[in-house]
Amino acid sequence: MIRLEQVAAKALEKVGFDRYLLACAVSKRAAELSNGAQPLIDMNVKKMKNTDIALLEIAEGKITVNIES
Repeated sequence: MIRLEQVAAKALEKVGFDRYLLACAVSKRAAELSNGAQPLIDMNVKKMKNTDIALLEIAEGKITVNIES
């Protein structure tokens, strides 16, 4: 069982603790998944929401988010 709070904390760390940037990245990836993109994680994703899949992909480093100053 995945603890979503831990995944969110790890994903937030990956984007430099910028919540807005994380929300934008999750939203964009979830839209791609709903339009037919294949998930990049090796799990049974049939019972997961697209936003949870996107968050997990970012937390695991499968999706990178560019942080520009």
